[in-house]
Amino acid sequence: MFATLDSMSDSPAILHADLDAFYASVEQLLNPSLRGKPIAVGGGVVLAASYEAKAFGVRGGMPGRQARRLCPHLQFVGGHFSEYQRLGDQVIEIVRDFTPLIERISIDEAFADVSGSIHLFGTPAAIATRIRQRARDEVGLAVSVGVARTKHLAKIASQVAKPDGMIVVDPSTELDFLHPLPVDLVWGIGPVTRKRLAEKGIATIGQLAAMPGQSLEQLLGRAIGTKLGELAWNRDHRDVETSHRAGSVGAQSAMGRQEASDEVIETTLRHLADRVATRLRAKNKAGRTITTRVRFADLRAVTRSITLPAAVSATSILAAIAGDLVRTALADHPDEAVISLLAISVAHLEDEPALQLELPIELGDDERRPGTEAGAARWVLDKSVDEVRQRFGRRAVNYASVALSGGRSVPDAFRELAEKD
Repeated sequence: MFATLDSMSDSPAILHADLDAFYASVEQLLNPSLRGKPIAVGGGVVLAASYEAKAFGVRGGMPGRQARRLCPHLQFVGGHFSEYQRLGDQVIEIVRDFTPLIERISIDEAFADVSGSIHLFGTPAAIATRIRQRARDEVGLAVSVGVARTKHLAKIASQVAKPDGMIVVDPSTELDFLHPLPVDLVWGIGPVTRKRLAEKGIATIGQLAAMPGQSLEQLLGRAIGTKLGELAWNRDHRDVETSHRAGSVGAQSAMGRQEASDEVIETTLRHLADRVATRLRAKNKAGRTITTRVRFADLRAVTRSITLPAAVSATSILAAIAGDLVRTALADHPDEAVISLLAISVAHLEDEPALQLELPIELGDDERRPGTEAGAARWVLDKSVDEVRQRFGRRAVNYASVALSGGRSVPDAFRELAEKD
């Protein structure tokens, strides 16, 4: 551990628990003959890799051929998706035995505030130790845990603790711990932002913290620059949100390396739109802001978004608008002929228990307007598809362009877990 937390008994104590190499670890748990061997979940694309495979450079989202070149002895396995859900839930229930204040941010990681549990179970460090031991004994999986005053620092600590470790950061040494670390550990810094920062000579969180705020905003934009500057100084006032509601719904497809053809784009976007819109309708929601993300072969990514006058949740409308956004992004980068990822997200969500038709005077022939006759027909069709799938399963009915395509690289069951709120 970096420090003890005995002096923090009267302060909020936030844990970030993160299951190690979760999907691959579950496969090794279910099949002991795979333990200690480099394995990957997936096939055409690596969905997840064991630590043994990661040692060779194999990582999620990598094309299967590239992974095999890096690791000739790599074994690909299919996913046991119901087991991922079951075992992930079991670990969360272990955490719940120590505190009800849990914010689950994915199937394999969660924040927990244990400040009110110290008088029952001991220091936050003791609680984290017991959680890790019980996960190992009762579930058979390793959990890395970070403990700190803030969510941001707790999450970073859990990443530094991997694999199968625990780090507790004392308030008096927070910046001593944080500032020497690589800048890409900051929540929100991806490959593109990391590259921009590297061009300015910023490689550590301390160097990020030392950068003048105005310069950071000019480099990354006001909102992102301000946020990252605050996090670099561990200024994070967010509480653990037990009733967290997603402000957006999204899905993405890692595609390896594929030609940016109309067929590839339309098929992939239709599938992603189906995923997103189905989840929106299941929650009786619709959204007004649609954002697409395109990642090129060199991992650079661009986004395009639009905010509509009316909220949408129809699959075909969402797919059509996303297609326009992606084509706009590609037109702005005419030299990029290969894409490695497409993503769709919908934000500015509104309640939509039933579709509201527009007034007759406003009706037009625009099929993308949700309240027109054409738009309403698409919504009703989607609701019918939802009902069939709920009764007979997702594969009972699908869009022809998606069902007939052999290009999907990620199984539906994995998407449902990866996109889980």
